[in-house]
Amino acid sequence: MAFETRDFRTAPPQVAGQVATAPAQVAGSQAARAFMAGVYRWMMFGLGVTGLVAWYMASNPQLLMRIMASGWVWGLFIAQLGLVIALSSAVNRLSFGVAALLFLGYAALTGVTFGTIFYVYTSGSIASTFFVTAGAFAGLSFYASTTKRDLSGLSTFLFMGLIGVVIASVVQAFWPSPMLSFVTACAGVVVFAGLTAYDTQRIRAMYVQTGGSVAALSILGALKLYLDFINLFLMLLRLFGSRRN
Repeated sequence: MAFETRDFRTAPPQVAGQVATAPAQVAGSQAARAFMAGVYRWMMFGLGVTGLVAWYMASNPQLLMRIMASGWVWGLFIAQLGLVIALSSAVNRLSFGVAALLFLGYAALTGVTFGTIFYVYTSGSIASTFFVTAGAFAGLSFYASTTKRDLSGLSTFLFMGLIGVVIASVVQAFWPSPMLSFVTACAGVVVFAGLTAYDTQRIRAMYVQTGGSVAALSILGALKLYLDFINLFLMLLRLFGSRRN
């Protein structure tokens, strides 16, 4: 499972008496849509970097096996975690360029470890699962962008579910169990589907709150949705992927 950090604090309520004019509302809506379009572009760019690096690693099995057999694999995990924490915690202080480099660096490191899935699952099942994930992600994001329902009430459930999936994944790594793997994957699909919708709505709300004043906010948003997509993909692959003989 890809590394993920979470801030489930809800946005502060609107100050009473603040009523935007219709032109301001339209302009704000257009700006928010443009911002979200940028978030999705960066997310897809990150997925593209991950895919290219994973393909390269899968095409060089000796290099991949050497990395996985050495102590470098733990260095990769630590570096990934460090990049996520740095980008998430220092987003207010980072320039757009630095944030973009951190995000792309994380995407590249994820691609290195993702090279291994080509040796576990068939290429056909990887491709089909990717397209299923893309369709589900698009539907969930569209729902979150158009619904009038406030999804912040799901925060506690999603946080507890995420903790449970992480703990179960760690246990599964040391004490493999087909049943535990199946249950964890099912729970993971529910959790990361929920996080996709929740994060889509929250990222948009963060933009409205800050008025676009945080330069690296679109990169942070891209990272959150990238992590949701990657983890949803991995959970679906565990459920429906065809393993190599």
